[in-house]
Amino acid sequence: MTSLLNILYLGPISGTCLDRANALKRLGHQVNHIDLRAMLPKTVWVDRVAWHLGGHLLAQLLIPNLRKILKDHRYDLCWVDGGEWVTPKVIKLLRQHAQKIVSYSIDDPLGPRDGSRFQAYRQSLPGYDLNVVVRNENIAEAFALGAIDVIRVYRSADEVSHAPRDLLENDHETWDAEVLFIGTWFPERGPFLLDLISQGVPLTIQGSGWHKAPEWLKLKAYWRGGSITGDDYAKAIQCAKVNLGLVSKDNRDLHTTRSLEIPAFGGLLCAERTIEHVEMYEEGKEALFWEDAEECAAICKLALSNGNFRQEIAKSGQQRLKLNAHFNEQVMQSIIASLDFSEQSIQSTISDLENQNF
Repeated sequence: MTSLLNILYLGPISGTCLDRANALKRLGHQVNHIDLRAMLPKTVWVDRVAWHLGGHLLAQLLIPNLRKILKDHRYDLCWVDGGEWVTPKVIKLLRQHAQKIVSYSIDDPLGPRDGSRFQAYRQSLPGYDLNVVVRNENIAEAFALGAIDVIRVYRSADEVSHAPRDLLENDHETWDAEVLFIGTWFPERGPFLLDLISQGVPLTIQGSGWHKAPEWLKLKAYWRGGSITGDDYAKAIQCAKVNLGLVSKDNRDLHTTRSLEIPAFGGLLCAERTIEHVEMYEEGKEALFWEDAEECAAICKLALSNGNFRQEIAKSGQQRLKLNAHFNEQVMQSIIASLDFSEQSIQSTISDLENQNF
């Protein structure tokens, strides 16, 4: 068993990043979670510059504050979640305070979609002891940019955030749906969902950015509202008879976080048939898969016509997810276990814990 570690966790204190940090805490590790974005000016222009030109242009602004926070502190591990602000200069600073530095990203920082946003990530790849990615393509791409070590994992659901909720009658009144898609608008998604609607699929859309869709005037009547999180997100999935799982072509997805979260809640996953989806779940028994809008519409209608069929697949999918061990605590533990920590170094940091204010 891996010794308990003193971990510096760098990433947003929200969303799946927060879930992963909390999973480390549940495993017994001491975690100091810091959001590097909070060290930069609060203006929206910072985010726009980072998204379009790259966070590396602003990283120099956060180094003085980060240096003050890290002063006199030592960590066994620094876990960088995302890495869009972490340049080689930031890595150099982190090296003074952490024995090991790991990068983890559920985005596609080496792909074409996000342009310069992840320039800092690409520049810093050789500085990490381990780079954790969720796409097979990223392995060779990271090594080509000088990464020392790279492993690939599946995304993961969270044992707490994605545990099923108890539903009340008013929850059904608010969240019941026949066929639900939760997700942000991407250009390829509008035509696909409009095609489902034209084939008679009783669709509900939940997510942000849909007003930008060229098909918005036709989709608006099926849109229930913007992005949702927490209990609302859980209840929406649990109250839907069928949950669609769409992948992003530009992001080179073969599965998404929704591929794990929907079964974790006990929802029925009806997703695009990809190599990874069919590895994760047995088609027709643990999830439903489709190739195009025509097949998706037919499968949705079949599922809606048979409640027992839906419930059995949803239950089997939830059981398979547990068997696959695609949960945060198990994935995080496996990543840490792949690192070589010396017992002497770990023991040298124990005395620091009493003096650190988290």
